[in-house]
Amino acid sequence: MIRAENITKTFNNKLTVLDGVSLQIENGDFVSITGASGSGKSTLLSILGGIDKPTSGKVFLDKVEISALAEKELAKLRRTKVGFVFQFFNLAPYLTVLENIMLPVILDGKQTKHFAKKAEDLMEYLGITAQKEKLPSTLSGGEQQRAAIARGLIFGPEVIFLDEPTGNLDSKTSRETMELLAKINADTGTTIVQVTHSMTNAGFGNRIIEIQDGQIKA
Repeated sequence: MIRAENITKTFNNKLTVLDGVSLQIENGDFVSITGASGSGKSTLLSILGGIDKPTSGKVFLDKVEISALAEKELAKLRRTKVGFVFQFFNLAPYLTVLENIMLPVILDGKQTKHFAKKAEDLMEYLGITAQKEKLPSTLSGGEQQRAAIARGLIFGPEVIFLDEPTGNLDSKTSRETMELLAKINADTGTTIVQVTHSMTNAGFGNRIIEIQDGQIKA
């Protein structure tokens, strides 16, 4: 599914954040990437998901070398084949929950009517149907994160990347969110790759990869 070969990432030609990282993630895995602040884990997630490019090395998604794709091709990949969920939700404040979920569809130039049932099913599955016409500012943190997860799932992506998905949530909501992600992984077989500083959250995955000083800790 995802393969990284000897990934390095250097900023300003002197700060090496990733140093020769190689890994493979299989279909259906739930992988937790852990490490101290500044270890390079979020940079690795961005490169695996096609948000950023490595300074050297290669990244493959389903045998396609995404690290060699042009930005236009990467943008389409990020909208359709992979989903992203971030710590701060990144919901458009002026759009309703339903409109936020549909945003990737709109950006890809497709008609929302073809995805209406999928959006309804996702909201029901995630328990936010009652919030569909509400703005993000009126929702709890957990409800906002569920809306962000639904948006990430609208195209039925092969993999979801999450960067500190519970970083803005209380402990009870954090656990509920992690249980939900584990359920999505089990029910749909969607590959999940999360970055987390929490070993409790990391334990919801079936694999833990620890990054230390830009390298995978043996």
